[in-house]
Amino acid sequence: MFKIEKIDFKIVSVIILMVAASSCKKISQKSQSVVYSDYAAFDWFDYKGKDDAYMNISKSDKEYFNPILAGFYPDPTICRVEDKFYLVNSSFCYFPGLPIFESTDLVNWKQIANIIDRPEQANFGNSRLSGGMYAPTLRYHNGIFYVICTNVSGVGNFIVTAKNPVGPWSNPIVIPGVDGIDPDIFFDDDGKVYITHNGPPPNNISLHDGHRAIYMFEYDLANQKIASQPKLVINGGTDMSKKPVWIEGPHVIKKSGYYYMICAQGGTGFNHSEVVFRSKNIYGPYESYGDNPIMTQLHLDPNRKNEVSTTGHADFVELPNGDWWAVFLGCRPYGMDLYNTGRETFMMPVEWKNDWPTIVDGNKAIPMINKRPNLPLSKEKTEPMSGNFVWHDDFENSKLGLKWNFIRTPSEKWYDLKNGKLLIKPRKESIHTETNFSFIGRKQQHLKFEASTKLEYTPKDTLGTAGLVAFQNEKYYLLIGKRLNANGKQEVYLEKTAKDKSEIVSKKELEDNAVSLFVKIEGKARFYDFYYKTTEKGVWILLAKDIDGVILSTKEAGGFVGTYLAMYTSTKHF
Repeated sequence: MFKIEKIDFKIVSVIILMVAASSCKKISQKSQSVVYSDYAAFDWFDYKGKDDAYMNISKSDKEYFNPILAGFYPDPTICRVEDKFYLVNSSFCYFPGLPIFESTDLVNWKQIANIIDRPEQANFGNSRLSGGMYAPTLRYHNGIFYVICTNVSGVGNFIVTAKNPVGPWSNPIVIPGVDGIDPDIFFDDDGKVYITHNGPPPNNISLHDGHRAIYMFEYDLANQKIASQPKLVINGGTDMSKKPVWIEGPHVIKKSGYYYMICAQGGTGFNHSEVVFRSKNIYGPYESYGDNPIMTQLHLDPNRKNEVSTTGHADFVELPNGDWWAVFLGCRPYGMDLYNTGRETFMMPVEWKNDWPTIVDGNKAIPMINKRPNLPLSKEKTEPMSGNFVWHDDFENSKLGLKWNFIRTPSEKWYDLKNGKLLIKPRKESIHTETNFSFIGRKQQHLKFEASTKLEYTPKDTLGTAGLVAFQNEKYYLLIGKRLNANGKQEVYLEKTAKDKSEIVSKKELEDNAVSLFVKIEGKARFYDFYYKTTEKGVWILLAKDIDGVILSTKEAGGFVGTYLAMYTSTKHF
């Protein structure tokens, strides 16, 4: 026999709860492992900008850094609504697309939405990555936001609208029969609406390579149809005797009794520039400014410090006090017209002289630091988009952040956010193909940077992989990943793909029980280093050093996009 002492039921209750919690935790962990076995699980993603230009300078509250949107944010368009400013960029075949930003001071920008965020708005199918959404124009009129754009992989020219810039934005309203790109929408004082766009030369007869033209027509907004015959307003560009090329990106502005048309000219590369024309009549004739271009970097020493090149494709905005500013695209090469970050958004003041606008007198170098606009400085905390900054995503939210993109429009949901992890399903679609493969990425925003992530992935055969990729397009990328080798052992490896050739640059077998893998890419302008480790507190191990990243440059890889840093997985990568 034994004697039962007095029982402390509080202690018993605590013990029971602890045992139950432990059991639930084990069950939960077991169920999670079952779920995760079908996915590559990413715990977090870290990004750190380390550009030398920002290491050596500091700005006061009276200054701002250029670019204002670092990384691949091309073809900016801007408008003001009372005391707020809104800006939209091209996105090509990245989805969701057409990112829209909001600011009160033109310096601190917060992404508030992606305008194209539903498959019914745009399905990019198997289009080339540099297809999709070309240069948009953003305007506001009578309580409605308008974006007019060209989907070169789909419906062509279209308009989407919203009462709130956060959305929802409408499905595309197609503008049929327009042969051209880069449309602009202009609301005149008399209530008439005009659309202007780039197009082929008159009668499709090119007088020289790169000969293009600008056309304009009236648009019936209420009935959503073209209301007049398109009229040629600019043929070729500023001076046909000099054989100007690639006149495009038109925007119409009305000021002091003139209609101004600002356009990009010279092509969106090293010869890029911004030019201006004016007329007293909406249809012209338009006079070319005698001191065109109003902005270019073409003539400057390419060996100058903190070079900014390829500037052009501008849009103007007027401040409440009457000041004017321009946003435009530019690039930051690391030498020899090489840049991996793509075309970025810069900003400079507009100066009016004799009723003509100029940007930095048309020929001065774009500074990395400049006096900010005469606006109250925003006190809102926003994720920085310029200068050197640190960015972290621990995947604790129920939705992906606005900075993350897929390649092309997903036809199914192949990822999930669960228990602080981003789960990406390996699928047969491979990064080598022009498909919507399992890829979730964000832009490389600095010449020098670090990007790292922790992944849990158990490859089932030698065809599967998961890892971190520095990606320019399907034929140009650098991938550090995890796979099974021919001996059935797990290994970390670096794959370099350029043109149609893929090679394993380096590889290292991992311990058999290594479930987790930490990978890191360190960019140093042209060259990239790749690291890994298998434990949180472990020391980073160098897998490959000074891999030539010239393959990630626009000059080498072609197209119109910039480098992405992405989490990727596939069942048939090899």
